[in-house]
Amino acid sequence: MLYKELVDVYEKLEKISSKLAETEILADLFKKADDETLPKLVLLSQGKVFLPFEGKELGVAAKLMIRALAKASGASSQTIEKYFKDMGDLGKVAEYIMSKRKQIVFLKKKLTVVYVYNRLREIGSYEGSGSQEKKLLAISGLLMHAEPKEAKYLVRTILGELRIGVAEGIIRDSLALAFLKKHPKEEATKWVEYAWNILGDFGEVALIAKNKGIDGLKAVRPIISRPIQPMLGIKANSIDEVLKRHKVVICEFKYDGLRLQVHKKGDNVWLFTRRLENVTKQFPDVVEVVKENLKADECIVEGEAWPIDLKTGKPMPFQKISQRIQRKYGIEKMAKEIPVQLNLFDIMYLNGETLFDKPLRERRKILESIVNPVEHKLQLAERIETSDIKVLEEFYHKALELNQEGIMLKNPEAPYIFGRKVGGWYKIKPTMETLDLVIVGAEWGEGARSKWLSSFLLAVRDPDTGKFLTCGMSGTGLTEEQFEKMTEALKELIIEEKGKTVYVKPKIVVEVSYQEIQKSPKYESGYALRFPRIERIRIDKSPEEADTIERLIELYKSQGKAG
Repeated sequence: MLYKELVDVYEKLEKISSKLAETEILADLFKKADDETLPKLVLLSQGKVFLPFEGKELGVAAKLMIRALAKASGASSQTIEKYFKDMGDLGKVAEYIMSKRKQIVFLKKKLTVVYVYNRLREIGSYEGSGSQEKKLLAISGLLMHAEPKEAKYLVRTILGELRIGVAEGIIRDSLALAFLKKHPKEEATKWVEYAWNILGDFGEVALIAKNKGIDGLKAVRPIISRPIQPMLGIKANSIDEVLKRHKVVICEFKYDGLRLQVHKKGDNVWLFTRRLENVTKQFPDVVEVVKENLKADECIVEGEAWPIDLKTGKPMPFQKISQRIQRKYGIEKMAKEIPVQLNLFDIMYLNGETLFDKPLRERRKILESIVNPVEHKLQLAERIETSDIKVLEEFYHKALELNQEGIMLKNPEAPYIFGRKVGGWYKIKPTMETLDLVIVGAEWGEGARSKWLSSFLLAVRDPDTGKFLTCGMSGTGLTEEQFEKMTEALKELIIEEKGKTVYVKPKIVVEVSYQEIQKSPKYESGYALRFPRIERIRIDKSPEEADTIERLIELYKSQGKAG
């Protein structure tokens, strides 16, 4: 399949907002692809080349892209930068510049989906000394063979800014429509989503749906070393509210730690965050204790890694463990300076058997049977099972005294349900409500802060379109060291610059407190946070886990200002 066919679909998707129309357009496209092309086509339609658990990125910032465009088009970098400031979209700049180029490309080839995908993965594999120059040559070479519109979407894909609004739900529905049309829509989408929750790759799911149908999707099982989508809790207002739904609950600490999904196969261990990122290398101490004290040939279990003070046996702040996640060198030394205790609370797979459908109470007993606890290193999560609200309140206060986030209340009969579903797990936190928001822009500071990006544009997520809608700006809550690190991180994500303002890829999630939510036409969401303050950087959360526009509206209405 020619890359141009995908580009034509990009163009259509960018101009429409109907989810049904988008689904039909993508379904028609997917049906045209052969088995080699299909998985690559599906991922490129999402603007993806690598999956989270692969631990790789294209690693191309705007400055390198400007150099590649200059090399491919013959225009100067200064000219391209000028157009970038005017248009605010390097993709559009690429389309314009490549339509004006006077260079003749000999032996110009027509780009195919397979070639583009493979070439982009190759670009992402370049590491170490000289890697940026290798990327420059590879990208400019790719652009030289591209038609102007192809260049537009190549640039956007490489920068991680496809801008066509294709959310995961639309991909799911498109695959169901393309390959499972003879089944009821609800059943078809259910099993596409089931397979994706386990495999984490819509490209692979597409091949199964095409060649093996709904029975093939039902037969999908976890693969040790590949993370599954985690079950998430929903926010509840009070313990009493949850007890009205479930007479008896299992109550656990809501740890202020790092949620880890642990995979074990023989002597091999893999660790994944809730964002499905592989952090095995950062936690050799956890790998060792799991290897020796989980009595299973194969298993997938879940827990929270807690930074712990060995002298007192008490937990340390979350920021301590975040230092370990970000560390690439001196890992063994850091493991000794900031030891962690893994508190296990669930099991999803054991020795070839999936446990998703078993009730939580039974899963907990299975978990207990394979764990050999080790003081300050490996424990079963502290829990109680009760219907007594006073006992639950005491447990809640105990969690807060240990500086934990709160408690989790869980239905003992609940199966393991991927994602955030009603009726399974509930989060109870102190009354101050916060929002998990994505940074989508920033402004350079003034005076002492002139060297930092120090005022951050915050956004909620629109689950229907996958877009992020702005709702406020905050320049408070971070230390000088954090401002410096945030600036370095955001500089790598810049996709547009206008004077002192930059716009960035939606990648960094922050927890934000505020005084009030007001209606405001100033922001895309239609709402504005009054006096927002960044409480902490949520390195454990992906943009897809940020709070939604529906949540923002719900909180606005809860203030007694419905309308």
